[in-house]
Amino acid sequence: MTSTILYDGRHLAAATGTGLATYARQLALAARLGGRRTEAAFGVQKAVGGNSPLLAEISLFDAQPDTPPRFRARVLRFLRTWPGAPFGLKATKSTLRGDVVGADILQGIDHAHIVVRLFERAHAHFLRTGRFARLRISGDVAAFHATFPIPVRLSGRPNIVTIHDLIPLRMPFTSLDDKRYVYAMNKHAAESADHIVTVSEHTKRDIVELLGIPEDKITNTYQSIGIRDDVADNPDADIVRALASGFGLEPGGYYLFYGALEPKKNVGRLVEAYASSGSKRPLVIAGGLGWQYHDDLRRIEDERFVSLRRQADGGFSIHRRVLRLPFLPPEQLTSLIQGARAVLFPSLYEGFGLPVVEAMRLGTPVLTSNISSLPEVAGDAAVLVDPHDLGHMSRAIANLDSDDALVRDLSARGRRRAKFFGRDAYVERVKAMYDKVLGAS
Repeated sequence: MTSTILYDGRHLAAATGTGLATYARQLALAARLGGRRTEAAFGVQKAVGGNSPLLAEISLFDAQPDTPPRFRARVLRFLRTWPGAPFGLKATKSTLRGDVVGADILQGIDHAHIVVRLFERAHAHFLRTGRFARLRISGDVAAFHATFPIPVRLSGRPNIVTIHDLIPLRMPFTSLDDKRYVYAMNKHAAESADHIVTVSEHTKRDIVELLGIPEDKITNTYQSIGIRDDVADNPDADIVRALASGFGLEPGGYYLFYGALEPKKNVGRLVEAYASSGSKRPLVIAGGLGWQYHDDLRRIEDERFVSLRRQADGGFSIHRRVLRLPFLPPEQLTSLIQGARAVLFPSLYEGFGLPVVEAMRLGTPVLTSNISSLPEVAGDAAVLVDPHDLGHMSRAIANLDSDDALVRDLSARGRRRAKFFGRDAYVERVKAMYDKVLGAS
């Protein structure tokens, strides 16, 4: 009989394609392709009326206010959440049918187990008691797999947790997280789990060293690439059209960084290294605002990168050598990656570094850091630089700018390297992990 894995659904239904959402969806897909059934536990803000599968599905994608709640609403929310979950978190099971627009991102998740304020109550329970809240579900599942550390445990079944990185503990200055909470959460999750999954050998070492977990309790499955083959293999003419109409760019005529503006991404140094490289190709920075981004924005918007260009009609237009774009939908971002001369990703620390693999899958050369998990992921298919050394980064960008043979070689190597992170290989790694913990499906 095929066994069922229950996942936490916190990121599965996310509207924007964050790294955690990509990981959760690819993990569930790999489990299905490896012969398991998949279900997920979701938290909603409002109780679902009746037993209607349609209403249950609507609750997963219901709109949330974009303004802070009024004082009275905050007090009520606190009072509802503060007790935590002394009697456990009871879930209502519902079939997912795909009736709601956008629900196709949950394709393959057979059933939803819905809990009102699941994650808020579990968080409050952990803060008050130091223990994880107990999830109560109907139906039989083989295991609960938390796709990142959360204070929830399913009693009576094996519990698996994915720890992507311990960056707040290794580099506390790069995040605003409550470090005491992060340590307690990861420590408790790692010690109480029956098995731990991670996404690189580097993070595996961090878990062993910082949390004191035995190495044989951890499996590194790496990650898979969430780019569909039909999107990855866009015809050149479509890429040219998308770049021209959407961004006013030409294939091979710019460099690209994509990701949130936050300290660990090292965007400030990247901009300075690019400036000193002498390249005339623009640098495009695509992504949302994280935190402590003001200095990065100041560098990006510096007037030294602004010039006037004469147009054919005799007028002038403003030209920016460093161009910032907001968060982009996957199709636009993919075209932007495919058209770049190279993706520049000199991050200070990554648990995996998904942009490196995505760029390699699309045949785009990569410059990335020689620290944390990034050399392990990139292999010999990228230019590796010291992310703290402006001169090193600047010279590497200049080499990419002038050496067409290097660019072609990196493109070919990247495509070969990306196969290691392809779907088939990932399915085998995930299947082997579940077979080890649960037995063959």
